Amino acid sequence: MDELINYMLQFGHLNTQQIALIKQKLKEVNLKRGDYFSIAGKVPHQVGFVNEGILRVCYYNKDGEEFTYCFMPENRFVVDYNAFINEVPCTKYVEALTDCKLYIFSRADFIELSNTIIGWDMIISKIMSAAMMRKVSDTNRMLNEDATNRYLHFMERNPDLVNRIPLSIVASYLGITQSSLSRIRKNLS
Repeated sequence: MDELINYMLQFGHLNTQQIALIKQKLKEVNLKRGDYFSIAGKVPHQVGFVNEGILRVCYYNKDGEEFTYCFMPENRFVVDYNAFINEVPCTKYVEALTDCKLYIFSRADFIELSNTIIGWDMIISKIMSAAMMRKVSDTNRMLNEDATNRYLHFMERNPDLVNRIPLSIVASYLGITQSSLSRIRKNLS
């Protein structure tokens, strides 16, 4: 649980009593590879923090093709925040790519922390803002690069992910086929 607290402390101050209350509200959950943390079309009722493992956010187009939107490795919160806050169905799936250990806040506990801890909402807002800025930056970069440079930048920003997740999913994230990714990797070696 200390990983979660240390992560939150990067975005604001929490005193000893607040930290104790946060830890009291956390529940540890284990997901197996292939399990879903949240499902498109369902209202999310929990917020997770990835302690071990990697999840991905994905969606399927009308033809059933799968697209990976982003990855959630260790030390990241995982939630469709808009759906969670507004109690509306998620638009994407969150799937465990590896066995995962998460710390979970239920909706009720998350709201209680918001109503109890001064500064909670500001910390959460800063965390969500940082995640959004990271995603916008990644998306802008990917839109302006060819496939080889998208892969190189992905490797630069996520050196530990490539060896932990299937290449088909990396290709999906990069917007290329798995065979194209294999050619790129072969040309770079």
